[in-house]
Amino acid sequence: MREGATLSDDVVPTGQRSSAVATGRPRVLVIGGKLKHVRKARELGLDVVHAQFPDEYDRGHWPYVDQALLLDYGDTDRLLPLVRALHEAYPFQAAVSLFELGLLPTARINEALGLGGESVATVELLLDKWRMRRHLAAKGSSPVASAVGRSAQNVREFVSAHGLPIIVKPIRESGSLGVFCIRDRADVDVVAERFRSLDDGHWAAKDLSCADSFDEFLMEEFLDGPEISVETLTFDGRHVVVAVTDKECVGPGFVEIGHSQPSGCSAETLREVTRLVTDFLDAVGLRNGPGHTEVKLTSRGPRIVESHNRIGGDRINELAEIAYGVDMERYALGARFGVVEPLATSPEPRGGAAVRFLTPEPGRVVEVTGVDAVRADPAFVDLQLGVEPGDEVRPLTWNEDKVGHVIARGATATEAIAHGRRLAAAIHVRTEPVA
Repeated sequence: MREGATLSDDVVPTGQRSSAVATGRPRVLVIGGKLKHVRKARELGLDVVHAQFPDEYDRGHWPYVDQALLLDYGDTDRLLPLVRALHEAYPFQAAVSLFELGLLPTARINEALGLGGESVATVELLLDKWRMRRHLAAKGSSPVASAVGRSAQNVREFVSAHGLPIIVKPIRESGSLGVFCIRDRADVDVVAERFRSLDDGHWAAKDLSCADSFDEFLMEEFLDGPEISVETLTFDGRHVVVAVTDKECVGPGFVEIGHSQPSGCSAETLREVTRLVTDFLDAVGLRNGPGHTEVKLTSRGPRIVESHNRIGGDRINELAEIAYGVDMERYALGARFGVVEPLATSPEPRGGAAVRFLTPEPGRVVEVTGVDAVRADPAFVDLQLGVEPGDEVRPLTWNEDKVGHVIARGATATEAIAHGRRLAAAIHVRTEPVA
């Protein structure tokens, strides 16, 4: 809500009723996400209701938000009655989320209020990797051996049936959280214990999709080959590929340290991947909005890794804006209101774009240098650095351990990648071991 109104995480603010009714503008409920999402919604001419964690909402939101619900929006039993009451007083036409934790609450709200949008069944299918695997297997699409386990014995049985290496990962998490690649027998007997040790109680509510994420795990055959992701927008069941993102992943958890667009894959590979992904989106019932589908280019052909009905993280939208001139966030927020024109075909690239993530040695930060020189570089687009002297750099185990990024542009993706690596190398985050 705007300055002067009272914020509460229990009561729906109502101080904006007169202005909201007078505008006659479409109203959208934005669940979670970043400040830029509510700003873009306002720039599209929408009135905005915003559900957000209390510590994620501040004065910067006030110019763009008409009413705010400040609470753990993952608690749908608490959220839905408040949203229903607000909808009765100030009706909105759709709920939208561009953030992983907001996808299922958004679907449940739209379904409960009859507002359309993606079905709860489709969103659940995309969030639950085991359910997704079974669904694809039933359709004979993108075959990948998989099973759910809870014990070391389950892992041994899976390895006996499918061999090594294998992947062990959470059923409902993202961001490379809790992903283990088991390559030798020594790890087979201990991976279940290592996985359960993740449930050490230090996670915040917004870190995890559900409280029991580490009770059981998904086991999958290892998929060889490079990983890419396919960024799509869907309009009434018609899927448009906006971009294909090449990825660089490291470590046993395959944490992503670099992305680039356009993809360097051959035209034949891109056609095959496009068919696979659009058939997949049909199979899961995605009808509208963004999609981010990860694919492995294996020696047996492309295979679906996982997919989400949201825009890819790790600055993929910024790369698409540079390389293709498409802001997928604007489409995700505005397409259902008719304030953006649907894409008729895939856009042609305008140049290359790359992001490189900053992953210094673990330890306590002593010194940071090179920032000013990087910002002055002609290839520079954006730099974010989340540490300063005195902060601690954690070992790289999932996306949240990365301390920043640099985005670069070039005439081609190859040139942008080279610039990104050069600029990232110019930023020196010196650390010392922590006692």
